[in-house]
Amino acid sequence: QVQLVESGGGLVQAGDSLRLSCVASGRTSSIYHRAWFRQAPGKRREFVAAIDRSGGSAFYPDSVRGRFTISRDSDKNTLYLQMNSLRPEDTAVYYCAAGVSPRTLIPRQGDMYDYWGQGTQVTVSS
Repeated sequence: QVQLVESGGGLVQAGDSLRLSCVASGRTSSIYHRAWFRQAPGKRREFVAAIDRSGGSAFYPDSVRGRFTISRDSDKNTLYLQMNSLRPEDTAVYYCAAGVSPRTLIPRQGDMYDYWGQGTQVTVSS
C-alpha cells in the first residue's frame, strides 16, 4: 500500500505562483509513474502533469505546458508541481497519483494510476 498526502494549495491572484507537494509513504519503492490531476466543480477530472520513475521525462497537456513544472525528489518520496502564471481557469482541487505498474509510456489516464491523495484546493481569483 502507498499513502499520498498533498499540501500547498491556497487562494492566489491571477498571475501568481504556487508549489504543490505530495509526500508518499508506505511501499514507496513500488512506485513507477507519478502524476497530478485536477477537478473543478461540475467538470470531469483533468490530467495536469506526469513524470516517470527517474524524473527525467515529463508530460503536460497544452493547457498547462510552459506554466507548470512537475518534479520529484526520490530521497524525500515527494512529488512537486510548480505552478506559475496562474489563471482563474486553473481553479480546482488538485490530486496527486502514483502508479505501481511499469509502463512503456507515461500514463495520462487516471485509471492507470493505483493510488490517490485526498486533494488540495487551489483557487485563483481574477
